[in-house]
Amino acid sequence: MISHGKEIKIFTGNSHPAFAEDVCRFLGLRLGESEATCFSDGEISISILETVRGADVFVIQSTCPPVNDNLVELLIMIDAFKRASAGRITAVMPYFGYARQDRKAKARDPISAKLVANLITCAGADRVLTMDLHAAQIQGFFDIPVDNMLGNPLFLEYYINKFGKMLDDVIVVSPDVGSVARARAFAQKLGVGLAIVDKRRQKANSSEVKNIIGNVEDKYVILFDDMVDTAGSICGAANALVEVGGAKEVYACATHGVLSGPAIDRINESCIKEMMFLDTIPYPSDKKCDKIGYISAAHMFAEAIDRVYEEVSISPLFR
Repeated sequence: MISHGKEIKIFTGNSHPAFAEDVCRFLGLRLGESEATCFSDGEISISILETVRGADVFVIQSTCPPVNDNLVELLIMIDAFKRASAGRITAVMPYFGYARQDRKAKARDPISAKLVANLITCAGADRVLTMDLHAAQIQGFFDIPVDNMLGNPLFLEYYINKFGKMLDDVIVVSPDVGSVARARAFAQKLGVGLAIVDKRRQKANSSEVKNIIGNVEDKYVILFDDMVDTAGSICGAANALVEVGGAKEVYACATHGVLSGPAIDRINESCIKEMMFLDTIPYPSDKKCDKIGYISAAHMFAEAIDRVYEEVSISPLFR
């Protein structure tokens, strides 16, 4: 029994409407009626076409490319719901943009992830629901509750079904030192070993593999990361694992497939046999890669939304 008695309503912007529709299908709800358009000068216009007074509103919007357009669209939608007297507003962000700018890497750098957190809070959001933040400490940038779900249970199920009895010949590899913690957790759940690719990043979106820590010879390798942007790092790591480490086959997976710039061409040309993503970001429509596949995360977000609405714990989703 819902103690607060509020109606649940789910809306979406233009970033990934297909994902929002899948979430609604799992919840047995219809998607709320709204319009997000642009004026002739490029300013974003939001129209909420149904009442939300007192409702528990969930706004599904990934801040994926075009990042700034999708972010501002989310902020304006939240403001519209706040001014329409929504009871509670949850920003459901399957992919949280600007998450890599979480600290000062050099003098006079901004901490853009903190700024985005402030904007979302000031716009009127009461809580945030997201998945696999690039840096977990971003949760502390908010002054409102943040639920950061993990995508690895979805990959876990996929690879157990894929390799079955061949798991003894499988090893999980972290593509860089910064991803070791998440790769180790995934390897432990899968019950396999862990190796690490040691790379040096010379500049943004450019890196060089220096060493492979661990034995990957004659192994089926699963490269595990939180996101793939230009794919330079993960493709370079995959090629090194085969050419230097002697891996038998390389598979790769990441929660968020940003796939900007030359990413799809690099994946096509690499030795990666299969690249799996969750559908937190829509696939770019201008290019095609038969190596790329997607696993739906809609049912996990649907269950999380239901638990937030019911005001019960979402911690079972982390196991």
